[in-house]
Amino acid sequence: MSNAYDQGRLNLPFVGICTFGKAPHVTTLQPGEADVAVLGAPLDTGTQWRSGARFGPRAVREASTLFSFGHAGAYDHEDDVTYLADTRMVDLGDADIVHTDTIESLNRIEASVRSILAAGALPVTIGGDHSITIPCIRAFDGHGPIHVVQLDAHLDFVDERQGVRFGHGNVMRRAAECDHVTGLSQFGIRNVSSTAREGYEAARAMGSDILSVRQVRALGTEAVLARIPEGARYYLTIDIDGFDPSIAPGTGTPSHGGFLYYEALEFLAGLAKRGTIVGLDLVEVAPDYDRTGTTAILAAQILLNVIGRIMAAR
Repeated sequence: MSNAYDQGRLNLPFVGICTFGKAPHVTTLQPGEADVAVLGAPLDTGTQWRSGARFGPRAVREASTLFSFGHAGAYDHEDDVTYLADTRMVDLGDADIVHTDTIESLNRIEASVRSILAAGALPVTIGGDHSITIPCIRAFDGHGPIHVVQLDAHLDFVDERQGVRFGHGNVMRRAAECDHVTGLSQFGIRNVSSTAREGYEAARAMGSDILSVRQVRALGTEAVLARIPEGARYYLTIDIDGFDPSIAPGTGTPSHGGFLYYEALEFLAGLAKRGTIVGLDLVEVAPDYDRTGTTAILAAQILLNVIGRIMAAR
């Protein structure tokens, strides 16, 4: 990756177009063209309370420019590693959402993720509410088995309510039903949940391992990682409400008692080494409730750190 300073420009974070990490914007992706492809999925018709996550991709992209000072990669002195130095990352823009038509919108997101996989790149999808994870996981059909790892305050394992099967409370149930999903690790689940007791029982019966934040802390990072199948292919989904609202208030369904930054980062860094993260998404950033922009900054920072560690592990 060329250093922007070498081109005679400072290109400060507040200058230029807000692609993710100031990566080049492309509308189509050819095989071998990129290592990482970022896709926006600005859909929030699956929300059950506060909407606004449709503006999440824009907010996270803008926040990501904070970490784009033009250096060739990102040096981490704790790890003594320069992350993202040789990573070819592009921004594909957003899947085309059809207002009021959730199913068609989900189908379009799935088609976009399938095109990224066909080009051999790592799909990184920014939501949107958590329903956008359903098409992201479905897109991996035919690409080998995956184990789904979820950081979230909510189990999201409702089967159906009043005919609704594709809202943000159904996402992990729909994932578990996919033949190519071999199991689920659902971490951070806490307090009063959107899923009833029978949902938890169904989740465990369908191969889910469920831990609250307190249980994760009691076990410690290494012990939690040991519960995840080693050497597997992981699909990672991060709901921003998995973090504590003291650092991530900008979301539709905040829940106190969540993860803090470093404990999540240490877990995700360990996950990247334990197996292969083949796809990921981050959802539920709703900037209207994010007065200082700190939630979007957290989302961008976590994504860039995880992408860097995924590529370093490869």
